[in-house]
Amino acid sequence: MPRFSVIIPIYNRPDEIVELLDSLTLQSHKSDIEVILVEDGSERPCEKEIQCYFKELDIKYIVQENGGPGLARNRGAEEANGEYLIFFDSDCIIPADYFKIVNAHLPENGLGMFGGPDKEHSFFTPIQKAISYSMTSFLTTGGIRGGKEKMDRFYPRSFNMGIRREIFKKLNGFSDMRFGEDLDLSMRAFEQDISVGLIVKASVYHKRRTNFNAFFKQVFNSGVARINLTLKHKNTLKPVHFLPAAFTIGYPLLLFAGLYLHSLFLYLFLAFPFIIFIESLLKMKSIVVALLSIIASTIQLFGYGSGFIYAFWKRIVLKRGAFSSFVKNFYD
Repeated sequence: MPRFSVIIPIYNRPDEIVELLDSLTLQSHKSDIEVILVEDGSERPCEKEIQCYFKELDIKYIVQENGGPGLARNRGAEEANGEYLIFFDSDCIIPADYFKIVNAHLPENGLGMFGGPDKEHSFFTPIQKAISYSMTSFLTTGGIRGGKEKMDRFYPRSFNMGIRREIFKKLNGFSDMRFGEDLDLSMRAFEQDISVGLIVKASVYHKRRTNFNAFFKQVFNSGVARINLTLKHKNTLKPVHFLPAAFTIGYPLLLFAGLYLHSLFLYLFLAFPFIIFIESLLKMKSIVVALLSIIASTIQLFGYGSGFIYAFWKRIVLKRGAFSSFVKNFYD
């Protein structure tokens, strides 16, 4: 019986899943894992692309009608035999020592649920590296997302999440939320007093979006999901979660004030891109990526902030029901 059941939902990503499976064949603890692929109503299934991996990995391939990533993961969990369920997104690449690190870490702390960080790979495009920077930097919502440096507690995310199979069943798996379903599961784990933790060295390479248009849709939905989660889990909305909304409103006002009131405000307006550029340059070692990081960070904060404001108005002020945006073209 494998110790780890790796569950991966797939939606129109035949090329990405090949890269992920390639990385799993290189695992030092390959014999400890089974791989469960759930094709979630894809128009471009990956059945042909994965055939060559059945000889190298213990793979189950499941096809279902589209129900969203959470329900696809639940379907995979139904077929799992491992002690732990490991969830990756299809746009991830797994370092060869990932399961060695996790396997060594678990006996030390008895975690019932855990996660690890994400980072960029050297072959990622400059835009992907800039997006990775914006999603992991403490200067943006990386601090809100939680990590080694954090402004909020660490909640495992579905791109890199592990959980004991019996605990997953106890929590009834992922909800049918279209976005934020991984945070919902993590919050329910905390509410049930499950031991949840971060394994710092158990990182994955996460490609995320390949263009800024798709990235905006992703972070906009993250802002919407934060309000939806707040209404499901009381007392989880913290002052820090309002920061992107404050940026969305306040940053353009700085420009207006700098142009029409006093030049000091203009200097404050320019401080944001300058700081982002310097930190990204020091971290990413690329002027091009540093420049793109300014765009990515601005999109991220405006996207998250505008989604947050929109959902706050509709759900909390107007008291309307749950909703999601960009559902049909989220991956465009």
